[in-house]
Formats: sequence, structure tokens, C-alpha cells
Amino acid sequence: MTQDLAHSVRPSAEARAQAEGWWRSAVIYQVYVRSFADSDGDGIGDLRGIRERLPYLAELGVDALWLTPFYASPQADGGYDVADYRAVDPLFGQLSDADDLVREAHRLGLRVIVDIVPNHTSDQHVWFQAALAGEPEGAARARYHFRPGRGAGGELPPNDWESVFGGPAWTRTTGPDGAPGEWYLHLFAPEQPDLNWDNPEVRAEFESVLRFWLDLGVDGFRIDVAHGMVKAPGLPDIGRTEQAKLIGAQVLPFFDQDGVHEIHRGWRQLLDSYAGERIGVAEAWAPTPERLALYVRPDELHQAFNFQFLTCAWGAGPMREVIDQSLAATLSVRAPTTWVLSNHDVVRHTTRYGGGEQGLRRARAAALLMLALPGSAYVYQGEELGLPEVVDLPDEVRQDPAFFRGDGQEGTRDGCRVPLPWSGGAAPYGFGPGGSWLPQPAAWAQLSVEAQSGDPRSTLELYRSALVLRRELPGLGDGEMRWLEAPEGVLALSRPGFVCTLNTLGDEVTMPVPGRPVLATAALEFAGGTVRIPSDSCVWWAV
Repeated sequence: MTQDLAHSVRPSAEARAQAEGWWRSAVIYQVYVRSFADSDGDGIGDLRGIRERLPYLAELGVDALWLTPFYASPQADGGYDVADYRAVDPLFGQLSDADDLVREAHRLGLRVIVDIVPNHTSDQHVWFQAALAGEPEGAARARYHFRPGRGAGGELPPNDWESVFGGPAWTRTTGPDGAPGEWYLHLFAPEQPDLNWDNPEVRAEFESVLRFWLDLGVDGFRIDVAHGMVKAPGLPDIGRTEQAKLIGAQVLPFFDQDGVHEIHRGWRQLLDSYAGERIGVAEAWAPTPERLALYVRPDELHQAFNFQFLTCAWGAGPMREVIDQSLAATLSVRAPTTWVLSNHDVVRHTTRYGGGEQGLRRARAAALLMLALPGSAYVYQGEELGLPEVVDLPDEVRQDPAFFRGDGQEGTRDGCRVPLPWSGGAAPYGFGPGGSWLPQPAAWAQLSVEAQSGDPRSTLELYRSALVLRRELPGLGDGEMRWLEAPEGVLALSRPGFVCTLNTLGDEVTMPVPGRPVLATAALEFAGGTVRIPSDSCVWWAV
């Protein structure tokens, strides 16, 4: 069988809005604003376009949407270089569009989480412009990390830190007279100077910014670089190159410092002071699940992204190990685990899992596994369509700043940010009345929302069915699970009234029928109390 489950009535918006601890079991859909839907024909997605497509998300069955930054920005890094945290960039609309989007989402029973970028600002932010114009020891520079250089004439960076995007993490300033001056820290692009979170002004400003958006009605924040706001005292050298490869592998003097937790505890108190269970979600790279769990202690943030699951290799062994480690770590602090397969910074998992038909089979199977695990799940826009990474973008259309720099990230993020195909047989496939800021492949005509809707074999209908079942089956969402005996290469997990089986092998597997099949990513064959599960496939069973 394949996904032949009939769609049932979705619980009312009021019932979901009143559910206690909604975030513990939530399925949250990531909207990359530039690439979701364009309302005005400039080829760039915007807030009005998102609002017009909200019924699609409600029908899909997600609980909330997370919006990437739409604030006023020079767009040096896709909006993660913020010039004004209280203004909407004209590319994406105006403040009233944000207000309309939140209100309409709530009417449809959807919650809205917005990105907040506290590690750095844009170099066009009024604070940084004042810092450049100010004295080396002045108050304006104290909001950032300015330092004199090393060497006889200060010609060397203050330390050996490297930018995540490649090259040094320091840029030297030039004084009004043209003479070289101090250096400033930027762990990402030079247009993204790092803030100094030891400065009380920085802390007070961000508390005000959070209140601004909470008062508008947003349901929480995804905190960009939540692990990076505090730097080790003295900014010590690391002593080696290729530092980007160390992120998530060890504690660094600029990432995962213990001081970040005091900040997050303060933000949790602020969130708890608002009605409606507003949440904080950490984008935190930590070297172990145990250190990641520190971000979601009862008095800190509500969720943290589980990048260990995202980067896990395909296979029963490594997947089980990561799942066990993740659940054990979050259980120790009584927090829900999160599961995510793709986002706007990584190669889409359809391609990571091998690409082509094999990659799609594995991606569909991984989606059912993810949605069966205890906790909350994140869906990156387009993964419900089975979109692959676009790997052949011409150099002249690239916009990822890492593409134009040295040896940091590999500059591949544009390939997962290509605008969505909605309908029609030619680009821009209903994305908007104009073109699209990145070219869409011709093959995407068969992957559009329109093309897949109503096809019981499509990836879109698989996700729709899975999300209906996730709501209907009481054993899914937050809670407990246990492993069942299974053939080598197969994962079998049990939850109350439910079993999930995942065959990670290249060949089909025969095993005893564990229950009544309710959803599968491929056709099953039954004989004498056994079932033949195809390669790279997943099945949900009611027991």
C-alpha cells in the first residue's frame, strides 16, 4: 500500500491555540522569505506572498511557520545582516504586512516564529556607523569588538580567528584621514560586525526588540547563532586553521561559551511574561548532545535544533545512535527533542541521500521516521515536494557570500534557496507574476504543488497524510518510544498504539507483520503473516 489514508477533519484553530505545551509536539514549517511566494512581480518572495499562501500551510497540516529575517537590511547575507530590527525591508513589504500575516496565520490556527539575529548587526546599522565615526575608546565602539592589531604597525589581525565564511574574522578600519585604524570582529561576512554582549546597552536593546515583536503578536523567535553571542575573555588564539570544521566538534573561544546561557535565561523570563506560550528556539552548534541540552534546560529556551540528526549518515546504525543520544540528552533536562532534515544553510536531504530516485526514496522514508520520533519536527520549505538541491546554478547568479570568499563554507547555500514551484509548466511556476531571483530547473514542473496535489503517490500527499496521522494517533508527538527487534539494516520503533519500520538497505527485507499498515512510502507485499518492505522505505503501523 501507499499513502491511501483518507484526510480527516483538522482540529479547530481554537483547540490547537489552547493546547498546553504546543511546541513540545509541533511540526514547524521553515519559510525562506525570499523564495516562498512573490506578490509584486519583482522575483523576490515577500510577506504578502506568504500571507496569500497560508491556506496551503494550513492544509498541509503544520502547526507553525518560522520566517527567516525580513528586517531592513542591505542583504549582504540574505537578510542576516540587519540594519533595523524594528522595520520591514522594502523588498519584503512593510510593517503592516507583517501584522496582517500574523493575524491571518492565527485565524487559520497557525503560529508564527520570526528570526532574531543577536550575534551581529549589519555594518549599515546606526550603531556600527557611529562606531566607525567614534573614538577608539568611545562608547559607540564598546557595543562591538574593536581591537588594535598586532605587529609593529598593527598590520596583523588581533588574533587568529577565522570567519565561518572563510578568511580572517577581522577587518581593519580606515580613519577619516585615510590612515589604517583598529580592527573589528566579524565571525561571518565583513558586513556583519559582531556585537559585544558584555555591554549592557546591547542587552537592553535586544530586550526592547523582542518586546516590539511580541507586542505585535509573534509566537516566538528562532535565535540565529544562539551559541555565538559570548566570546572567551581576552579573545585567545585557537592555534590552527580550518576552524569552520571545528564548529559543532569542540567548544571554541567564540562559540558555545558558557556565558550565553545567562542571556537565554533572561530571554526565557521575558517570553514567559507574555500570554500564549511564546517560545525561543536556539540555532546552536554544540560538540555533544549533552552540551546542546544545556540550551533547553527548564529555565532556558524551549527548543534547540538537532543538527546531529540532520548530518547523520543514512543507515540504521548511525541513525539509531544519534536518536538514542538525542533523546537521552533532552530527557535529562525534561525538554522535547527536535528533528530536522534540511534548512536554508545545507544541501537538501534528497540530494544528500544520494540524489535521483534513490535520494528521493530515502528522503521520503526519512521524513516518516522524523515525524514518528518523540518531540517536535521542522520541515524546510519544498522538502514536502521532494525538491532536490539545484547543483548547476551559473556563477553569475550566485548570491551566497561564502561563494565569493575563501575556504569557509563552500558557498553552496544558493542551491537550497531556489524559489518554490507552485503551478504551471514553465518557470517561475506560479512563484509570482514576474521571474525568480534564482533560476528554477525545467524538471520542477513535475514537482510543483499543482502537479503533486491529488496524486496519492506524490511526496506532497505523503506529507499531508503523515501530518493528518500525526494528529490523529495519540502515540505520536511528544512522549516515549522504545526499539523493537528487527532485521539488520532495519529500524523498528514502538510508541503507544504505533510502530514505525525503516528499511535502510539496498534490498527488500521480509519480517513479521507488526500491525495494520496506515502509511508507507512504497508498495508492500504480504504473505503468511510476513511483509516484504522495499529498500529505502518506511512504514507506519497501527497496533
